[in-house]
Amino acid sequence: MPAARISVILGAGALLAGVLIATEAAGEDPAAPIAPITTVPGMPPVVDVRNLYSETGPTHLSPAVGNHLERVYVPNLRSNDVYVIDPASMKVVDRFKVGVGPQHIVPSWDMQTLWVANNAERRPDGSLTPVNPRTGKPGPPIAVDDPYNLYFTPDGKSAIVVAEARKRLDFRDPQTMKLQYSIATANCGGINHADFSIDGRYAIFTCEFQGSVVKIDLVERKVAGYLKLTMPRTRLQEVATTQLFDPGASEICSLSQGMPQDIRISPDGKRYYIADMQADGVHVIDGDAMKQIGFIPTGLGTHGLYPSRDGKLLYVANRGTHKIHGAPHGPGRVAVIDFATDKVVATWPVPGGGSPDMGNVSGDGQWLWLSGRYDDVVYRFDTSTGAVTQVSVGQEPHGMTVWPQPGRYSLGHTGNMR
Repeated sequence: MPAARISVILGAGALLAGVLIATEAAGEDPAAPIAPITTVPGMPPVVDVRNLYSETGPTHLSPAVGNHLERVYVPNLRSNDVYVIDPASMKVVDRFKVGVGPQHIVPSWDMQTLWVANNAERRPDGSLTPVNPRTGKPGPPIAVDDPYNLYFTPDGKSAIVVAEARKRLDFRDPQTMKLQYSIATANCGGINHADFSIDGRYAIFTCEFQGSVVKIDLVERKVAGYLKLTMPRTRLQEVATTQLFDPGASEICSLSQGMPQDIRISPDGKRYYIADMQADGVHVIDGDAMKQIGFIPTGLGTHGLYPSRDGKLLYVANRGTHKIHGAPHGPGRVAVIDFATDKVVATWPVPGGGSPDMGNVSGDGQWLWLSGRYDDVVYRFDTSTGAVTQVSVGQEPHGMTVWPQPGRYSLGHTGNMR
């Protein structure tokens, strides 16, 4: 048997060492041909088996979005409205009221509608507000039960409403939102974010309030299994401090479960990265085997994950707190992970403190836009330098999206493009 090359993740501090995450046979030719991916019927083909993000680069803007306005759409959870920013002028150029508790703004599978998910915070009047990306204007809302988040099956046949409080996934017609069928996820408290396998056969959703993930078989329409995520030995201590740019020292992590948030698949489709707000880093799992294979420390309150336009880097938003409702001007920052090595290669703090949460990368890849959850602003990070510009918005901005984005179709969230 050939010797194996072993990669080990090391964190900052003596006790932040990660665990074994990958082995590769010595002498393996990275340029060797790889068999094509057999996708589920109706799903567009995988063009580059080594990089499933190959069609989301700056030169791959679809003609289907050619007449769409260049705008940044910001849902404000507490003021129940959407702010619209012109990225060229960095000015708010419009705002409009939506339903109760807007959480995320989600591009449809066909990229012709932006859906505002108003989950109404456990009230019975949840809704989805359609926004026309050609005009930037909202249409009449559609009543939908508890739409915390919204995704689309890879074949485009169903919208997946993530009914977080109901522990349920509701599969609906992607145009009318009429219910098709549901999948109960009884052991997934706080089901919220997802990503999809390279062949479209399954999805993995995070379970925020149970420290785990659930695998959904999209072909058989059933739960395929759960995985409890292992917490690291240490995490960052959250302390009151006048030094806004740095969290406290490392502390022994005594928690038995974390609080997983966003999830993203690796370019080759072999691993999933899961942000954990209590673990202060990213869990790495093998989705096919449903096995945890690593952990990467990234910063206090790890929350959002966004691949770069070339599929080489993963931008990680760290809110700067373990709390669901945090204070402004915390030690929030962005960490940049190199997909090839699973190492943090850059860290970008927010000058004066902040709370980077969710957003996406601009179509040209030059900017990373993130909501400042506890600071009522949005941040624009320069992806070459980490420099930050801010724009004031409404109360508690959350899952904002940048539009248009390159790609052939959208799997949902704030622009999970393929």
